[in-house]
Amino acid sequence: MARRCELTGKGVQTGNNVSHANNRSRRRFLPNLCQVHLMSESLGRDFAFKVAASSLRSVEHRGGLDGFLLKARDTELSTAARRVKRQVEKKLAAAVA
Repeated sequence: MARRCELTGKGVQTGNNVSHANNRSRRRFLPNLCQVHLMSESLGRDFAFKVAASSLRSVEHRGGLDGFLLKARDTELSTAARRVKRQVEKKLAAAVA
C-alpha cells in the first residue's frame, strides 16, 4: 500500500498547477505519511503503521489505537490494521465473557 494511510485510507489526490497566465498542468497532492508505532492497550504491544499526520489526531481523539480500530470501517483499513482489529475484538470478547 504505497502512499496510502493504513488507518483512514487517505491517499494521493490530483489537481492542477495554475500559473499566473492561467496555464494548467497536472500535479499530485501527496498525503503527509509518517511511520509510527501505536500501542494497543488491550493486547499490550505496539504495532508499526504508515499513518497520515491528520489521522494521528483522530486516533488520539477516539482514545488510542483500540478505540479507533473498533469504530473504523473495515473497508478503510489495510490488511494489517484489520488483523489487529480482529485480535483486539477477540481479546475484548474474551474479557467480557
